[in-house]
Amino acid sequence: MNLIAMRASLAMSIALMSGCDSRSHREATADGREAGSTDSSLSTQAGAAPFTIENSAVLPIRSKILGRDYEIFVKTPPGYDKPENAGRRYPVIYLTDGPYTFQVASGVSRVPFSQDRFNPFIIVGLSWALGEVPADSRRRDLTPWVSPAVAGTTGGGPAFLAFLKSEAMPLVESRYRIDGRERALAGQSYGGVFGLWVALTEPQLFKTYILTSPSIWFADRSILKTEAAYAAAHKDLKARIYLATGSREHPGADGCAGCENDMVADQRTLTKALADRDYAGLQLKAEVVQGSFHETTFPIGLINGMQWTYLKP
Repeated sequence: MNLIAMRASLAMSIALMSGCDSRSHREATADGREAGSTDSSLSTQAGAAPFTIENSAVLPIRSKILGRDYEIFVKTPPGYDKPENAGRRYPVIYLTDGPYTFQVASGVSRVPFSQDRFNPFIIVGLSWALGEVPADSRRRDLTPWVSPAVAGTTGGGPAFLAFLKSEAMPLVESRYRIDGRERALAGQSYGGVFGLWVALTEPQLFKTYILTSPSIWFADRSILKTEAAYAAAHKDLKARIYLATGSREHPGADGCAGCENDMVADQRTLTKALADRDYAGLQLKAEVVQGSFHETTFPIGLINGMQWTYLKP
């Protein structure tokens, strides 16, 4: 895991908040820090080596589809390189907003792996476009629809999905022993609504979706229209979908000061719509994480989703 990606994640809350509501935020620099920040927490003694995530690698990729450069972060589980596992293929979890989510996923899975609590799986993080402000990159790449109500470029989700399935995933799965039948997709905020959109447009691409604080509000709640269109054309949805939103992700009493969207109610609306379809192939689990905000829900939701997916009997 390189130092640039690690630095970027320290101010990821700025970028993630842009998927919560319409509040304004201070401009972020290209590595994710707020403009004007001194970044004193990142100073290191001369000659000190940066922290490295074990069993991890960074794969650079130039997307011909998008015309931009990205990085893919990969971490293999304990035992992956043992001779007795040479023929073994592993489940994989792909995470959007990789400079932030990859580190969280690596950290929260470390002890469950070492104590043999989880079935092993490979962790893959997808970076923001290199050289761009993270908030701008994710707002474009992870939103499936154009929304004039949101400042900045939106609606790049279809192109980013094409990059994911035609360039990023083939690169990773040509280099690592991955079981293509056991793919998961995880995302937060814009990444959450992106994951829902993928589940309702190309559900066969991933088996499991772990989606926290999904921005269901985006583009006049277009994901609800996508869900209705899918239901009108299909009798089943073969997917495992885990959703989590923080109990304080709403305006008003006991909510979030300045929040304009009731993300708890939005999750409830979408969950009910999916449950009412009575799809035989759908496994659906939704939680409201007590006391958490948009900026704090992801680590809790991710580990809960991982337990639901990878916990050993």
